[in-house]
Amino acid sequence: MRRRRFLRAGLGLAAAGATTASAGCLGVFETQPAGIPPVPENRPDAVYVPSHEEGMASVGMGTAGDYEFGLMYSFAHRFWNVNGRDVEKTGVESSGDDAVHLMAVVWDPETKLALPETGMDVDISRDGEFVSQETIYPMLSQVMGFHYGANFTLEGDGTYDVNVSVGGMSTRRTGSFAERFADPASTTIEFEYSSQRKDGLSFETRDDAGEKGALEPNSMMDADSTAPAVEDLPGRVVGQGTSNDAVLVTTVLDAPPEGVDGDGQYLAVSARTPYNRMVVPAMGLDGAVTRDGQSVFEGELVRTFDPDLGYHYGAPVESLQSGDDVTLSVTTWPQTARHEGYETAFGGLLGDGMPDVTFTAK
Repeated sequence: MRRRRFLRAGLGLAAAGATTASAGCLGVFETQPAGIPPVPENRPDAVYVPSHEEGMASVGMGTAGDYEFGLMYSFAHRFWNVNGRDVEKTGVESSGDDAVHLMAVVWDPETKLALPETGMDVDISRDGEFVSQETIYPMLSQVMGFHYGANFTLEGDGTYDVNVSVGGMSTRRTGSFAERFADPASTTIEFEYSSQRKDGLSFETRDDAGEKGALEPNSMMDADSTAPAVEDLPGRVVGQGTSNDAVLVTTVLDAPPEGVDGDGQYLAVSARTPYNRMVVPAMGLDGAVTRDGQSVFEGELVRTFDPDLGYHYGAPVESLQSGDDVTLSVTTWPQTARHEGYETAFGGLLGDGMPDVTFTAK
């Protein structure tokens, strides 16, 4: 057994079982209040197992325009914001005013692919009266993958209306996505909040906290935040490498997808986490291809969203042949907040950022 479970005092198994909890074998059962454990000491400059694992509960879903929305919540918790190369921790207020951590996901109802870079606002009201409003953070979580989230204050048990709105994707879109996801949209989801139900969510400390590894994914919605398996990527996979635990898989298509200006072939890099293939979005990435010491391509790989490649970084190239030398350079770290376990990776708190990836094309 690698972890220990704690339930809030005064609540039994029925309350905990009424919500969705994280998968895995349970350790020693203890009926004592659960505090948030400290961040593991000596955590690696990589993805690692966090100090604890929290259950979450579904609020509901809604549809508007091209988008499907889902809303979930858990205990208020710490996370790390990234602004350029600055990484700053956001903690939980000691006063207890942060009642919940709200997590929202937006996805394409047809392909189920989660949509990064839409921007998202959340407005919370109760009986028509304002409670809270915030532009919430794009985030990476080991359990959920890409989503939007923040800690919110609520005014006790009761019924809330949560208006979730997006401004449309600024990311280049290709294929059948080329004419979609450009318009803003919003939906309102009713939230029946109970502090007793929240306190009945599972909360499990991890005995393997701080070791390299990751929690198992456990998304409650239809949204798919994973990158395609290597064998499922379109085109010819020519190589891959790792930059501060971001796995960069490179494939070449015979022609650019619809929506990309340019001729020749198409060089695409699919960035994912090392354990569960969660998409790593919002990076700046440059590529260079040389052949016999001569430059074949050098330039930006543009953030792109495609129904077959998923979220990726790509550019037209004249050609890419077996034996060519390929260099991938991260110019901007992934500009997403991180839940615990991701804050030291992908150019996070420790180490020397994100080094270049080089390989010889297959």
